Amino acid sequence: MIENKPFMEFGDFKLYSLSDGCFRLDGGAVFGVVPKVMWQKQNPPDENNRVLLGLNPMLICKGNLRIIVDTGIGNKFDNKFKGIYGIDKTTTLHESLEYIGLTEKDISIVINTHLHFDHAGGNTVNSADGGVKPSFPNARYIVQSGEWEDALASNDRTNASYLLEDFIPVMETGQFELIDGNQEIEEGVSVFKTSGHNKHIQLVKIDSKGKSAIYLSDIIPTTTHLQYPYITGYDLYPLETLKIKEEIIEAAVEENWLLIFEHDPQFKMGYVGMEGDKPVFKNINI
Repeated sequence: MIENKPFMEFGDFKLYSLSDGCFRLDGGAVFGVVPKVMWQKQNPPDENNRVLLGLNPMLICKGNLRIIVDTGIGNKFDNKFKGIYGIDKTTTLHESLEYIGLTEKDISIVINTHLHFDHAGGNTVNSADGGVKPSFPNARYIVQSGEWEDALASNDRTNASYLLEDFIPVMETGQFELIDGNQEIEEGVSVFKTSGHNKHIQLVKIDSKGKSAIYLSDIIPTTTHLQYPYITGYDLYPLETLKIKEEIIEAAVEENWLLIFEHDPQFKMGYVGMEGDKPVFKNINI
């Protein structure tokens, strides 16, 4: 059944852009120092100055190997949380998997780029006994050990981003694998640690048959953020974000990398070119 659904053929892999719905964040926070007059045309804010963001996990398939990169915002929130973040669950991660003929039991690996609630909320789900359990019972979950430590020792700046119920139950079942630094997860799928949005974020790179793709997480969360000054106000190390962004875009232009955007509400994947010294997004259809 999975073979008959839309995907991108990418070397030996099939790439599916999934959806866990969308949510909203303050536009000033999302676009940082860039004035509203410059971002509002492409990203119209609502009456509360919030802009729409997608929740776009990635599914990487090769034979029986099925890797999900990030898990969206999940469904454990209450009405207050839903209202603050304008959460729209018209589409869920579960439904996205169901659409391509899979269930959570079919997932081999979950890679968390980091543990913020909009990237790890779907790691766990409410259980029938009133508790919380891992959403993917047969998967090993992978995150940087430094990110794990930061999530457990959050501070007044970061604690709103980390919800313990998104990751503690996974550790309690022994499914979390903590790694340090760059690592190949499976042949052709690797992670590399960087800094910027937070200290220990990891991006996911896919290499196969001379082609490369990169899942950008919150380093370049939307196509608008391809422009160098567009760095979110949530980034703890914005100058490091700028540095890695420049390196990624340079490599993507020179080597024709496929870029995969986690939070763009419209464009999930595409390429980048240059017009003068400005990066320009090139859309693709799958």
